[in-house]
Amino acid sequence: MTEADLAHLSDPGMRMLASLGWLQRMPAQTVFLREGDPADSAYVILTGRVKVFASDPNGGEIVLNICGPGECIGDMALDGGPRSASVMTLDRVNCSVVPRDSLRQAVTEHPDFAMRLITTLIRRNRMATSKIKGLALQGVRERVHVLLLGLAVERDGVQMVGERLSQTEIAQRVGASRDMVARVFKELQAEGAIRMEGRQILLRTAAT
Repeated sequence: MTEADLAHLSDPGMRMLASLGWLQRMPAQTVFLREGDPADSAYVILTGRVKVFASDPNGGEIVLNICGPGECIGDMALDGGPRSASVMTLDRVNCSVVPRDSLRQAVTEHPDFAMRLITTLIRRNRMATSKIKGLALQGVRERVHVLLLGLAVERDGVQMVGERLSQTEIAQRVGASRDMVARVFKELQAEGAIRMEGRQILLRTAAT
């Protein structure tokens, strides 16, 4: 791993961890971790984005997280158990593959890094709990609403979803079918809650 490979990492702890691994380059749309496989390494993303997802035997999929440069995935390899989710590249991705023994060494020898890793795992657990509550207690319309509001940014005085997401991608994130999401979008547009400019979603009023 060279300094040039680590150039996109501003966090000292992530730079330290990434330096313990070897460089792997992957094209977009590559599934490189699979749910249930042995967890023998962690991955520090250097460039590009990945999605963390779970799927069922019928091809259903729910996106658990989107991660980018400076984030570590597969860090649950610390316990040596099976992978709890699958991971696919969304862009061309460069990452550092850190063996489990090196990850354990970093946690043991660098207390500040260990605390950061623990904090990250807690945050992800809270996110997972929130998603589970949403799936269990909220309807599709509410889940779409929460997602759009969570992704909203203001540009030139207009609230819009920062990511350009297809209805299929939204369905995967909220745990619903694409047809159901399409019906929710039609309702929200008819009510004036949102409007579309190509794939850009503009939030005109609160989508309740």
